[in-house]
Amino acid sequence: MSLNTTTSLKRGLGFWLLLFYGVGNILGAGIYVLVGKVAAQAGYFVPLSFMLAAFVAAFSAFTYAELSARYPFAAGEAVYLQKGFGVTWLSSATGLLIATAGILSAATIARGFVGYLQIFVDIPQWLAIVALLIMLGAVAMWGIAESVKIAALFTLLEIFGLLLIIFTGSAQLERLPEIIENLPALNQWHLWPGIFAGAFLAFYAFIGFEDMVNVAEEVREPEINLPRAILWALITATLLYAMVSLVAVVNLSPQQLAASEAPLADLYTAATGRKPVVISLISLFAIVNGALIQIIMASRIFYGMSRRGWLPAILGQVSQRTRTPVIATLLVTSLIIILALWFPLVKLAASTSYLILSVFLLVNLALLKIRANYPLPENVKGYPVWVPVMGAAGSLFLLVAQLISS
Repeated sequence: MSLNTTTSLKRGLGFWLLLFYGVGNILGAGIYVLVGKVAAQAGYFVPLSFMLAAFVAAFSAFTYAELSARYPFAAGEAVYLQKGFGVTWLSSATGLLIATAGILSAATIARGFVGYLQIFVDIPQWLAIVALLIMLGAVAMWGIAESVKIAALFTLLEIFGLLLIIFTGSAQLERLPEIIENLPALNQWHLWPGIFAGAFLAFYAFIGFEDMVNVAEEVREPEINLPRAILWALITATLLYAMVSLVAVVNLSPQQLAASEAPLADLYTAATGRKPVVISLISLFAIVNGALIQIIMASRIFYGMSRRGWLPAILGQVSQRTRTPVIATLLVTSLIIILALWFPLVKLAASTSYLILSVFLLVNLALLKIRANYPLPENVKGYPVWVPVMGAAGSLFLLVAQLISS
């Protein structure tokens, strides 16, 4: 396969493919794997934890929407910090942080994959993880349009799966007033460490919209399509999460959710009395989709940083045939396999949340610096200054709250 450093990436993504890329990344990286782990922290307050996480994520989403229109380049966060602070080491470190977060996220998803796969077949965990990631690495090297079309198909299946859970479990929503009546009052402060710890984990379920900026050089009309797709991806995921988390706590107790390795499969069985064949298959596709998108994202960060001289030139090589960064993709896939085999799911998810919240803090501060130094371009929509201020404050709050409660 011919590789060089002059071939550019192919602009094969329009608005709809980009939107499915973002929605698929958010959904696949979260609700199918972590709703039970959030329940272990927050108890019946799972929906509140998810909404707190969405609230914090929303401000950073608007920040990303503006920055992606100002600077539509791969390795987006590294570019934003370079423009904001002009400190190359900080930009490089941030690029590596976001790539590491993507690699950790994909490793988390790969471990979640095994829980659903074992419903169908008893296969060694290490073999399932390695086979899955090798297959996804090959798809990511195939081509950006081809990869994202596959991701878009998986995303439709993910959405269908969540709607199926909402539909089958909604009959028990009549229990919601009774559950709320028996909950302790929120003015009891001992409840909040668990709710915040749940929000910290739930925040992982919203990670994904920031990955969209790293395929900016493969998007048509990125100044228009990137901001729109980022915001609509987050809105779509938030609405689905709100309904699924409500349905979860009226059908299963927090203890049952916390003990489950495949929470949505158990939720489906509790709601219908049937074996969770359909939802488990959909869950597998959802998890695969999230891992595929993370591989694409992290490889584009390495590519973008290499093209700016911040990483070795070999990572910036692009295949003339597939127009994808093959060497960077191979490196990312190998790192994900190593992490997925060595670390447990909750530790991987928590580490990802720490890294992403740290990056969100820096990116929001970078936008404040950019606004102070550069005028808003005519074709870019700006947002009130309190948006990046709240984005930075919310990210810092979740970080500190988790450190205090851990």
